[in-house]
Amino acid sequence: DHTDAVMTARVNGEEWSRGNAGDMHFSWGRVLEHLSMEEELQPGELIGSGTVGTGCGADLDRWIQPGDVLELEIEGIGVLENRIVREG
Repeated sequence: DHTDAVMTARVNGEEWSRGNAGDMHFSWGRVLEHLSMEEELQPGELIGSGTVGTGCGADLDRWIQPGDVLELEIEGIGVLENRIVREG
């Protein structure tokens, strides 16, 4: 049960945002229920919840740049890590 899991966003190892799944407007169960109403969800699909905790980078007047490493973590589930690259 991850209804109270801590969700963290880090850029280059520095924490930018922290929230709790229990504070979301809709539970993960409700999100999945809604998404699967008209489309079959497949194993491995990624589903985002939007901004949690202390807000997004724009609220903090901080911006990710090419070369930055973005980590999104949900306690007990895992970490999604991506390096930001310039388009083209």
